[in-house]
Order: sequence, then structure tokens, then C-alpha cells
Amino acid sequence: MDLNKIERINELYHKSQSIGLTEEEKAEQAALRKAYIEAIRQNMRANLNSISVQEEDGSITDLGKKYGGIRDEQS
Repeated sequence: MDLNKIERINELYHKSQSIGLTEEEKAEQAALRKAYIEAIRQNMRANLNSISVQEEDGSITDLGKKYGGIRDEQS
């Protein structure tokens, strides 16, 4: 999500606290918030899928492949 959209979310929030929003602005705010949350989820998924854990026996478990549905690139 780009910085302009985040700034717009903040503008709408501050306006809602001071004078209120029109119905169009409320719809815009809801759409921007939904897009922001989706961007956060995608970022979190990508971070979690890139984690590898070294097991006690020394083997490496790629959690993205094991739990995240990430396929081996050679397949």
C-alpha cells in the first residue's frame, strides 16, 4: 500500500473525529481500511512463509513448504 493511501486513511479518520464524514467518505474509508488490512495480511503471510526452523537432529524444516502451501520450486 502506498503512502498516499495511508495518508488518506489518516485524513479521513481525523475528519471523522472533528466534523464527521459524508456517506461517500465513509465508503472510501471502509475500502481503504480493507485494502490496508489485506496488505498487512499478505506481508505477514510472506514473512511467516519464509521462516525455516532447525530441528534438534540438525535438519531444516521450511515452514512455508510445510504449513504455508509453498511448493518446492523444482516441482
